[in-house]
Amino acid sequence: MSARQPSASVWRIPLVREIAVILLIKLTLLLSIKAIWFNEPTVPGDGQQRVEAHLFGPAATPSSIPTEEKPR
Repeated sequence: MSARQPSASVWRIPLVREIAVILLIKLTLLLSIKAIWFNEPTVPGDGQQRVEAHLFGPAATPSSIPTEEKPR
């Protein structure tokens, strides 16, 4: 039989502690950025009318510049 160490915690490994601290710092920064800049949606005042005009408005007229080359 092999002798087992008494329940060695993962938190005793320095690399695990460092990665956990870095992840906590990143998570804190991301949540604070979200809270500061993205706290409420920015919808333009005439957003519904602009979408309707874009989707259901008159068809775009083709440009007057010919796209085909003419033979010489």
